[in-house]
Amino acid sequence: MKKPHLWIAIVTAIMLGTSVGVSASTGTQVPVNEHVLDNGMRLLLVERHDNPSVVGGWVAHVGSANEQAGVTGIAHLFEHMMFKGTSTIGTTDGMKELEIMSRLDAVRLEMEAEYTKLRGAKRRGKVQGSIYLPENRTPRLEKLFTQMKALQDEQHEFIVKDEYDKIYTAMGASSLNAFTNQDMTTYFANVPANKLELWFWMESERLMNAVFREFYSERDVVREERRMLVESNPTAKFEEQFESMFWNASPYHHPIIGWPSDVEAISRAQANEFFATYYAPNNITAAIVGDFEPDEVLALAEKYFGRIPRGETPPPEVVTEELEQLQERRMIAEADTNPSVQIRWRGVSFVNDDQHALDVLTSILAGRTGRLYKSLVEEHTMATGEPYAYLRAMKFDGLIEVGAELAEGVTHQEVEEALLGEISRLKNEPVSDHELQKVKNQSLADSYRRLQSNFFLMLQLLIYDAMGDWHFLNDSAAAIEAVTAEDIQRVSNEYFKNTGRNTLWYVRKEGSMEDPDLAALSGQAKQVAKQMIAQISQEEDVAHLQMAVAQMQAGIGQAPEEFRPALELVVKRIRERISLLEAEKGE
Repeated sequence: MKKPHLWIAIVTAIMLGTSVGVSASTGTQVPVNEHVLDNGMRLLLVERHDNPSVVGGWVAHVGSANEQAGVTGIAHLFEHMMFKGTSTIGTTDGMKELEIMSRLDAVRLEMEAEYTKLRGAKRRGKVQGSIYLPENRTPRLEKLFTQMKALQDEQHEFIVKDEYDKIYTAMGASSLNAFTNQDMTTYFANVPANKLELWFWMESERLMNAVFREFYSERDVVREERRMLVESNPTAKFEEQFESMFWNASPYHHPIIGWPSDVEAISRAQANEFFATYYAPNNITAAIVGDFEPDEVLALAEKYFGRIPRGETPPPEVVTEELEQLQERRMIAEADTNPSVQIRWRGVSFVNDDQHALDVLTSILAGRTGRLYKSLVEEHTMATGEPYAYLRAMKFDGLIEVGAELAEGVTHQEVEEALLGEISRLKNEPVSDHELQKVKNQSLADSYRRLQSNFFLMLQLLIYDAMGDWHFLNDSAAAIEAVTAEDIQRVSNEYFKNTGRNTLWYVRKEGSMEDPDLAALSGQAKQVAKQMIAQISQEEDVAHLQMAVAQMQAGIGQAPEEFRPALELVVKRIRERISLLEAEKGE
């Protein structure tokens, strides 16, 4: 199934890269009913009887940070595989398919023996480029590829394409989708209230009886996704290298989509082991928000999710910690983009108490009423668009980043010094009570809007649970309100160390010009929009594009103000893509 990831990528950026969700005031609490099944699966339930629908989702507590060397990208690959169906969904003859898949695995094992030889040849300088390039195939590999293609064609005779999606759609469900990041893999759907049992059955089926059909061809899909979103994107490939420069020992060092050579080599045996470890119910939390009766939901949970056995092997703990940075690191990238400066420091993990002060601190800097805009754009006219600042608090660690695009005739050094000058002000001058309260009020207002949507509430519960504690939804308001000017000054001096600085300068490639609509954006919003626009250009399914437009339009009102221009631009480009595809069909 080709899923409409467009809206999901923006949603996760909003949820994870901006002010974190808090209740509308310190007195507001979302009534969450928590229940744990005997097999260890956690349920988080919120009743809302305003319309006859339910948003259901579940999160596997596994992301790219849980991967080992040699199998990077496997968490993201599983996001794809979990839509391939079960032993009864997606096939006309499950037993025959299993027999063919066994033969495919045998052929692939022979292919791996050939690739082992090619790796040795490459180390000796006898092979140029990736060993997986078609031109580097040995005669034996060519024969094995022919055998594999024949087996895949044979298997396709028994595959019912996209049946998992079709069953949901036929029953009135919508927004069936998923996403993977460093710390989690999340799946969800919106279903009519009277079809809630269908959701329980469908989701428990793919956890209990998943079949990883089309496994090897789906690896090729992921590889193509990487080419489209990273290698063909003017800045994404540099951002990937900047991430690797920033994180050393930490498992956040490698990309979510995986290194190309790892994705090419993941075996079904490795996939089975990964699934048994990380997709066991004791490593999963489900959240259900909407029109339901708690007793009925708990009975359905026991009936369907309760039948899944607890995992035999507990997921291994992530023990590798990032090293202290001893000296500033710098990177200069020449790309088809406007010149800019990005500066990044280590932050904190999601459950660290300093998250709240750092969140308020970045909000003081960010936005059109923030210090960076007032200084760099309004007062000194050295930056264009909207300079940005954000905290990214993840499960095991975190980061803080500020950045701005250069106005014409201004140097990178001048913009860098201006950004650092605002950081220095935070270190040396207490924030006024008025400015501090204004930022707190805006943070509370943004989060209140997110709570109005059942979808956003469900997503927050799953994300916060995966990051360490779903109670953050109700507890963080008081923590944000308690942040003082002294806290802001303290964390500024503690985290913005010169030796911990990582700086990226983007220099415009000679002769290139950036899309003017994108140039008007900045920060995370711009990066997300770039990625989505690249993906839009490859999408051929008008229905998927129309679904993405509907989902984005429904969520714009709940998005923080700084993300709305990005959402509007992506909607505009999707509509342009739809018009182009419809015109091509009409010719």
